Amino acid sequence: MTGSRIILTLLFAMFGVIDPAEAQTLQRLTLEQARQAALANHPQVRAATFDALAETQVAAQRSAARFPVVQADLTGAGANPEDTIAAGQINNSSVDTRGAAGLRVDQLIYDFGRTSNLVRSARSRARAAEQTSETTRAQVILEVDRAYFTALRAQALLEVAEQTVQTRRLVLEQTQALQQTGIRSGLDVSMARYSLAEAQLQLSRTENDFRAALANLSTAMGVEEERPYQLVDEPLPDRTLPDREEIIAEASQNRPDLRALRLERDAAYQFLAAEKALRRPSITAAAVAGLIPFHNRDLDNRYNAVGVNIDIPILGGGRRARAREANYRARASEERVRNAEIEIARDARVAWYNADSAFQRIGLAAQLLSHAKESFDLAQERYRLGLASIVELSQAVLSLTVAEIESANARFEYRIQRSILDYQRGQLP
Repeated sequence: MTGSRIILTLLFAMFGVIDPAEAQTLQRLTLEQARQAALANHPQVRAATFDALAETQVAAQRSAARFPVVQADLTGAGANPEDTIAAGQINNSSVDTRGAAGLRVDQLIYDFGRTSNLVRSARSRARAAEQTSETTRAQVILEVDRAYFTALRAQALLEVAEQTVQTRRLVLEQTQALQQTGIRSGLDVSMARYSLAEAQLQLSRTENDFRAALANLSTAMGVEEERPYQLVDEPLPDRTLPDREEIIAEASQNRPDLRALRLERDAAYQFLAAEKALRRPSITAAAVAGLIPFHNRDLDNRYNAVGVNIDIPILGGGRRARAREANYRARASEERVRNAEIEIARDARVAWYNADSAFQRIGLAAQLLSHAKESFDLAQERYRLGLASIVELSQAVLSLTVAEIESANARFEYRIQRSILDYQRGQLP
């Protein structure tokens, strides 16, 4: 067992996150494993996948209008031969006693592109749903990355808090020993005890933050129950950021949510073309054939017919209003695309600035930590020799703790910001 795992195992056991017997069998979890678990388990990913599959069936429904419609009929009737149906239609209709079976075939021949545009619109919406599903996947992965690195940061801060408790306990023991020799007073011991209690209080807060981070990670992975993990620290990403304008171009080209909006715009214009075609004629053909095994003497024992119908709309009940509605919705979708392009370019720039700033803070935090360690070593030695007060030593311990916290925050904040940058440029898997 490695040193880092031993420390983490002891921390889990000490703070009651798991039982000591279970502390030896922590599940090892890498970032890639967390991502794959989220893609397999998260209900949002599944819901988006089912929505995309449903949209493909809408396209299949629209395509069905191009093919023949075949139906079978079975009819039986009994009536007085002298009766006719006089109401409900202009022409009189006689009813004959009969039993018949037949087939009817209807086929659309031409409708000036309405069906074709409806099919194209449905297919565009299906592709848009696929891109929306990809957007959901990317968002889930981003949340996993954020939760994973937040948990790693909480784990690092927990180790810092434990080390701070140990350091202040050593200071207290050293102060008590110096008091016995008469070098230090009871006030120094009291202040050292206060510093230790303060560190223990902070340790309790940090432990709670770590538990909450693990719970958030489980939720991001789509796992209902909370599990203790041994998180594997990831190496720092490439510190050379891509060119800012290159990232904006990538975002405009690769972001699946933007591609979805563009496909929705295309679908809206295709639907507009279909609505305009309603004002034009449509041509359909029909064929019927069948047998009449039971009939009166006025009917033959079989029948068949073929016909062509041209439907010419004159007053169609708001067809122009339907076309105008479709036109307005198409223009609105165009504006939504333009708005998304502006916002995505802004988000890409902000993500680049944040990642660059986070990277700069890594170096600054490293310098701060180096200076804090040097100051602590000097203050500790001066205190041992009786040249410094307990206040000076406590300040050095506090500065070291703050520097260690800032160092951990900087490292993991950079990882989070790089994940956000990859999301904004459309590069998350």
